[in-house]
Amino acid sequence: MRASLIQIAVDPDEPVESRRARVARLVRAERGGADLVVLPELWPVGAFAYESFAAEAEPLKGPTYAAMAAAARDAEVWLHAGSIVEAAGGALYNTSLVFSPDGELVASYRKIHRFGFDKGEAVLMTAGEDLVTVDLPQLTVGVATCYDLRFPELFRGLVDAGAQAFVLPAGWPARRLGHWRLLAQARAVENQAYVLACGTAGTHAGVEQAGHSMVVDPWGEILAEAGPDEETLRVVLDPAKVNVTREQFPALKDRLL
Repeated sequence: MRASLIQIAVDPDEPVESRRARVARLVRAERGGADLVVLPELWPVGAFAYESFAAEAEPLKGPTYAAMAAAARDAEVWLHAGSIVEAAGGALYNTSLVFSPDGELVASYRKIHRFGFDKGEAVLMTAGEDLVTVDLPQLTVGVATCYDLRFPELFRGLVDAGAQAFVLPAGWPARRLGHWRLLAQARAVENQAYVLACGTAGTHAGVEQAGHSMVVDPWGEILAEAGPDEETLRVVLDPAKVNVTREQFPALKDRLL
């Protein structure tokens, strides 16, 4: 399976509509070269641009949905389109969208763990409740978002639901890059699963982004890692490696909790 992680730079001077069109072009550019394409968290607005959340909120099937559905269909790829600020029922959610190669929305995930403690996303957005997995032709992937990476029980739940890989869009700050790498590897090792972690580049809302999107294999080895700037990271995954790893070192069978 060929995966492409598109590490987007969120420039506050770039209009959101222009960014949607640009990202759609980047997705279409992966036609014939990828089976799965992954985008970062809240790339239309910026993960730390709290003051813009309400203004840029959109319904689930809003402008980002339309642009990404068309891009997935044109590129003929499975597309994890990162996340949007979803407006629903008078609340805001950090919601991820997953499309099939025919452009159909096959899953959405409302971020469960919101970052900010007593400010920002933690108070502006409502927490999701449901674990989400998606059956791709060769892998079952569990969906998580950014700050979720710090909560291993979520990933255990996804493994129990059949996940063999985790797709994690993020807007992770550069000052905690070490945690990003450490936690991505830990989630891979303890669950014997691939981790595809796609972050943003550049600086928005005064917060420098870590970039360094990466793909980690079920043994915890980093197969590919981006730098700090906007780029597309491409890697080939071996779906059989998950089962081989779990059979050769059957630690998951020894779980007591």
